[in-house]
Amino acid sequence: MAARLTPPFRADHVGSLLRPPELLHARAEHAAGRIKTEELRAIEDEAIRSVVAMQNEVGLRSATDGEFRRASWHMDFIYRLGGISPADEQIKVRFHRENGDIEFTTAALRVHDRIRLDKTIFADDFGYLRDLVAGTGVTPKLTIPSPNMVHYRGGPASIDPAVYPDVEEFWTDLAAAYAEQVRRLGELGCTYLQFDDTSLAYLNDPAQRAMIAERGDDAEHLHLRYIRQVNAALAGRPDGMAVTTHMCRGNFRSAWTAEGGYDFVAEALFSELNVDGFFLEYDDDRSGGFEPLRFVPKGKTVVLGLVTTKRGTLESKDDLKRRIEAASRHVPIEQLCLSPQCGFSSTVEGNVLGHDEQRAKLRLIIETAEEVWG
Repeated sequence: MAARLTPPFRADHVGSLLRPPELLHARAEHAAGRIKTEELRAIEDEAIRSVVAMQNEVGLRSATDGEFRRASWHMDFIYRLGGISPADEQIKVRFHRENGDIEFTTAALRVHDRIRLDKTIFADDFGYLRDLVAGTGVTPKLTIPSPNMVHYRGGPASIDPAVYPDVEEFWTDLAAAYAEQVRRLGELGCTYLQFDDTSLAYLNDPAQRAMIAERGDDAEHLHLRYIRQVNAALAGRPDGMAVTTHMCRGNFRSAWTAEGGYDFVAEALFSELNVDGFFLEYDDDRSGGFEPLRFVPKGKTVVLGLVTTKRGTLESKDDLKRRIEAASRHVPIEQLCLSPQCGFSSTVEGNVLGHDEQRAKLRLIIETAEEVWG
């Protein structure tokens, strides 16, 4: 089978990686005011240099900066959009895991002005990664939250009606800000961009749809709005830029929020979302079966997230191959790739596994992909 020369690759990963102890210590020192921003930046640079080398050593064809400069996979980006700020109120999200639930508490967001892009977000961060891998044959990958995350986080209540008396203007401005961000990233040399999106996975869960309906949104059709929103953000994307989306059901300290297969959104999602590939969480029964993949059209790639980042136990290579074969009954195997189900550290805290276990999982993905696709 022909090798994939453009992203997503046969063996790939979602984006975030476990932060090393020295970086966690430096972030704490910076938060306490004991080291300057420049010192923190230098420590981040060295940690990113090391983690990029690790990705190269294990055999990945793409590399991220591990999201090492962020505390959160999405809010570090969203709060940099013009017109959006943290709100005074706090949001509590309940996450589930096998040994009991935990809560994640964070500031709500507030749309207090017209949404705009004041400055290219993560420009310097991407430039550092781009320069690190220059000449190595490795593709630098940038992950940013989907525009849908701006809305899903707070819903209609987060949008000041004095700013947006017509909510359609909110959607138009949001799409324009994202489209400009994508355009500028292309100018910086970004050829592999990923929109991370929990909303399109969460909406498969009846409990999440009930919550959405309670706050006044159309829970039965919100996914269609979200698909249109991503497409609008990507309408003018540069030639040569591969764009994927990653969907999961929550990933905080090895815990999750939502459950349910992709059935509710599958037909519209796979047939209408204008991305090149779908990173799909498929590490356990919460993700449902592979049957929804029958809606994936030719020319689109599905990256099967079969290897969990929520625990360190290594999967069986034979089990992974059997699951890839099962998925290939619904979408041709040449349209499939393999990855972890999510990032290893969607927030700065990271999941409950070690750095050696993380490396072993990445290596397992690469070895399995080589044996399946050559």
